[in-house]
Amino acid sequence: MNKLTAILVDDEEGARDVLDNLIQRFCPEIQLLDKCANIPSAVESINKHKPNIVFLDIEMPNYAGYEIIDFIENIDFIENIDFEIIFVTAYDQYAIRAFELSAVDYLLKPVDIERLQKSVLKASKTIDLKQSVQRLNVLKETLESNEVKNIIVSERGYQEIIPINSIISIEAQESYSQIHTSTKKYIASKNLKHFERILTGSPKFIRVHKSWLINTDFILNYSKSNLTINLESGIIAKLSKYKKVEFESLLTK
Repeated sequence: MNKLTAILVDDEEGARDVLDNLIQRFCPEIQLLDKCANIPSAVESINKHKPNIVFLDIEMPNYAGYEIIDFIENIDFIENIDFEIIFVTAYDQYAIRAFELSAVDYLLKPVDIERLQKSVLKASKTIDLKQSVQRLNVLKETLESNEVKNIIVSERGYQEIIPINSIISIEAQESYSQIHTSTKKYIASKNLKHFERILTGSPKFIRVHKSWLINTDFILNYSKSNLTINLESGIIAKLSKYKKVEFESLLTK
């Protein structure tokens, strides 16, 4: 197996050393080329070494949140470089949800060894600059606006950007989910619980059945006797008897 090259970026020397040690011990497929203390030096290192993976602390002096992404996204003098970014962050529920919405990988501090290994494996399979830029754009938008406008899902090896307001419903299909929009259906390799969690901050989306998450903007009517909800584009969602009272109270608001 060819070595994957990487650099890591963190303003704290101790944090750099800890991650360096974990990579050396548990990710032998990684050749660490450089450790950087700030974003400008990271840009120089990326330009020089052309790594496959960049481990990047999300909270850096003078650059935080989407500002970091802005900085990286505008490195237009770096040519022909394909690299994946794995963000490293202290626990922050909103930031984590933003990462998941945009399909950007992340590690929580203190870094879990199994999670690190899975992130490296995932990055080794998805190194693609065009898709990285797409994911970063969605992440930047979410962090900057504090509002969910798009999500990214992987379908048959491709990244699909789906506007939130175009989603009519999401239907569980075992360990997968089918996302219904007015123009297309997407099969996503995530279960329904995943989408329920990342769309928690979007009040239009409600769980009405163990197999259905719907956007209330697309409700046409529903049948009390059949416990079904008719949505636009001919979609019929099931309504759980345990969700009936909650659903009806929502309609009267």
